[in-house]
Amino acid sequence: MGRTFASLKHRNYRIWFFASLIGNIGTWMQFIAQDWIVLAELTKDNAFAVGLVSALQLTPTMLFLPFTGLLVDRFDRRKILLMTQGALALLAAGLGALVLTGEVQVWHVAVFAFASGTAASIDMPSRAVFVSELVPAEDLPNAVGLNSTSFNLGRLVGPGAAGLLIAAVGSGWVFLVNAATFGFTIAAVLAVRPSEYFTKSAGQAEPAREGGSAASRRGRFREGLRYVRQRPDLAVIFVVAGTVSCLCMYGILGSLLGAGSLGGALLAARRSRAPRVRTVVIAAALCGVTALVNAVMPTYASYAVSLVFVGFTALLLFTSANTAVQVSTSPEIRGRVMSLYQTVMIGTAPIGLFIAGWVCENVSPRWGVGIGAVASFAVVLGAFVWGRRHWGVEVRYSFTPRPRVEIIGPVERERLREQELAREVASAQDRHTPGVVP
Repeated sequence: MGRTFASLKHRNYRIWFFASLIGNIGTWMQFIAQDWIVLAELTKDNAFAVGLVSALQLTPTMLFLPFTGLLVDRFDRRKILLMTQGALALLAAGLGALVLTGEVQVWHVAVFAFASGTAASIDMPSRAVFVSELVPAEDLPNAVGLNSTSFNLGRLVGPGAAGLLIAAVGSGWVFLVNAATFGFTIAAVLAVRPSEYFTKSAGQAEPAREGGSAASRRGRFREGLRYVRQRPDLAVIFVVAGTVSCLCMYGILGSLLGAGSLGGALLAARRSRAPRVRTVVIAAALCGVTALVNAVMPTYASYAVSLVFVGFTALLLFTSANTAVQVSTSPEIRGRVMSLYQTVMIGTAPIGLFIAGWVCENVSPRWGVGIGAVASFAVVLGAFVWGRRHWGVEVRYSFTPRPRVEIIGPVERERLREQELAREVASAQDRHTPGVVP
């Protein structure tokens, strides 16, 4: 099996991957159907109603996600996933039933959206950390890349499947199909073998203490914040990835972006080593370049083609950041750190939409996209200046015999010291070896 699909050799992850792929397709189908019934069936093209429903689905994620990592670190992720996936399945089935009976109203969709967002705020960090239990540490970068591949395959297939199903049998059945897809995920969670976990689940590592004072819960939450503050490498990743998520992804969604994102996720899955901070920063710089090119494209066709490269570099960045955070975080606090990371990634998006929308309206649509490129370059420059000041990062380049750029940081300097020490030891051994002429 090639490096791209290395994680599939592990039984537990293989079961999870294919079930998750089916679930991702169903989730994207529901996104489309939800917008469709609000826009076309319940209102007369009321974009405000669609935006309100979407906002209500996102709101609980932003409110609760920073704290749901506490649950992930205290309890068995397998049990958490069974509950969240079951809740999401029931919500999808309930909304589908309302649509099929003709009783659905906009406020029903809004309530179901808010409830789904609440369940998702617990589900998201649980899924992210659960993967780290299914593969060994050396295969985690590959597994995270394949997870991104699964998500983007769902984004490519789901909307088209939803459109065909709505045209054929009506929008209500889309929700029921999505409810059924959660059954695959639930079956996968039940099928994985805890005895084959590569790291212990929170519920296995130590018995979960029931209850707990509010002060102790706040202390555990602050422990997650303190952990990130004490890890400047994680802080840099949060800032770089959050900035690009905020301002570089506005107005560039669609199938072409998804195709490029799929390519970026597959490339990330081929890594044999965990990405470092520099990988995230370089990917952000590439994202800035492709966003800038996208902003200046003169025709719709060239604009559309350039989206593929934007999606490619963006997913390379986000997958690298996700992997770097997971691999470098202690297992006992990984849930809290991942929930904070996901909060940054999701919570910055509405800010970016507001800023870019204002720029489009008051400056020009090109600058609405171009501001993402400017933000990417600015955060890359800031990361370099910070790294040079605190880590002594240097950039060396030469043009002969061929163009070459080399980044020298603490890891490279340590490696050079080890190589120099090895040469000194070898030289000393040669001098003391009989028959060797100095």
